[in-house]
Amino acid sequence: QVQLVESGGGSVQAGGSLRLSCAASGRIFSINNMGWYRQAPGKQRELVAVITAGGSTNYADSVKGRFTISRDNAKNTVYLQMNILKPEDTAVYYCNADRVRYGSIFDSRVNDFWGQGAQVTVSS
Repeated sequence: QVQLVESGGGSVQAGGSLRLSCAASGRIFSINNMGWYRQAPGKQRELVAVITAGGSTNYADSVKGRFTISRDNAKNTVYLQMNILKPEDTAVYYCNADRVRYGSIFDSRVNDFWGQGAQVTVSS
């Protein structure tokens, strides 16, 4: 099985920075896209940023110029550097690994996986 473990959430004042990390563990052969989503209270989960295996990135308009997504393919880890944080960035942040190929050579599977969520709170 595959697990995604997030770290780095917390509380910060507006204008501050936080860095989230998400490490995928298990018998992983490859991961397609890795991304970050967030869900604020009473709102739907939304895409924050995504990065392909080749390093191409895409961001929500609300975070462009403030957030940077990166990944280390050798470590199956994705990061989200969040700068100039705003109160409206307050949410639970979830990492996602898309089309993960895992298992054994004779019995590999493909599935999507989610992290457990990390709370980010930005106070004004």
